[in-house]
This record gives sequence, structure tokens and C-alpha cells, in this order.
Amino acid sequence: MAYAKALSVVVVAFLAFSLPPYLTGHTRVPATFALHYPLLVGHVMFAAVAMVMAVVQLSPGLRARRPALHRRCGRVYVAAAVPAALCGLVIGAATPFGPFLAVSNVVLASLWLWFTTTGYLAARQHRFRKHRRQMILSATLALSIIGNRIWTPIIFISLQPSQNTAAGLGAWLGWTIPFFTVRRWLDRQPAIVS
Repeated sequence: MAYAKALSVVVVAFLAFSLPPYLTGHTRVPATFALHYPLLVGHVMFAAVAMVMAVVQLSPGLRARRPALHRRCGRVYVAAAVPAALCGLVIGAATPFGPFLAVSNVVLASLWLWFTTTGYLAARQHRFRKHRRQMILSATLALSIIGNRIWTPIIFISLQPSQNTAAGLGAWLGWTIPFFTVRRWLDRQPAIVS
């Protein structure tokens, strides 16, 4: 229960800090093609909704105490995560910060799309163990941007690499560490494995 409250505080603080530039048109990411900014804003806004819904879905006991609310929030999560991942694929591939970051962005967006859609389809097929596993991995990827924002400045300050190298390393570490940690944890949970 304490982890859910802590995660809620972290997500709210992250969104309160991160969203305003995208709402006012003052992003730190230079546009690389004509639709870059609208896709970037779409990605950020849909991802923000997905992050909030992920926190709600990860709250202990919601599924057991309020299954209808769990299903509704899950549908909102999927409806936000899919377009966020698709926008992320496009803008991630066209990042102005080099190919190292671009590959990370594309792999992350592809995995997020994969785990979200397979998790949703598993629920529709009443394969709830697989659904839970896939959606836990999807939520981990949805929330991984927070780790990226922590790793990148640490790398930049401690190693003093180029901006592109710091951004690339921060991006890779931001999603791979939580993803593989959660995946390992899931592999040790026999009740979650399909």
C-alpha cells in the first residue's frame, strides 16, 4: 500500500513539472519535421493519462474490491497508451538527439505498444494471468520516463559526455532497468505467469 502512495506522489510531481512546457508551446525538444510538435504534444498528453491510469491500476485491491472500476480505468489506459506509443514511435525515430536515443525511443515505444495490446487482448480472451503480466510490463514502460529524467542529468554531470550521449544513455537506462527488474520479479511469481 505504501508503494502505491509513494508512486502516486512521484507521478503527480513528475507531471506537474513536465506538462506545463507542452501546454504552453515551450518544449525543450526542437522540431525535426512539420508534424513533430503536434505529435509530441499528443504523445505527452496521452502518456500523462496513461501514467495516471497505470498508478490507479497498480493500486492494491482495486481489481478485487471494484472490478468494474478496474475495467473502466484499464480501457482508459489502453485508449491513452496506444496513441501515446504510436506518436512515440514517430517522434522517437526523428529525435534531434542522435541515433542512440532514436533506437531507444523506437524500441521502448514498440514494446509499450506490444505489451499494451497483448495485455488488452488477453483480457478480452479471459486469459487473466497473461493479461496481468503484460499490463504490469506495459505500466512499467509507461512510467519509465521518470527514470529517464533521473538518469540523464546524473550521467551528464558525472561523466560530462555530449548532450546526445547523455540523452541516449539516460533513455536506455530509464526503461531497461525497471523493465528487466520487473520482468525478473514476474518470472519469480508463479501466480502471474500464464
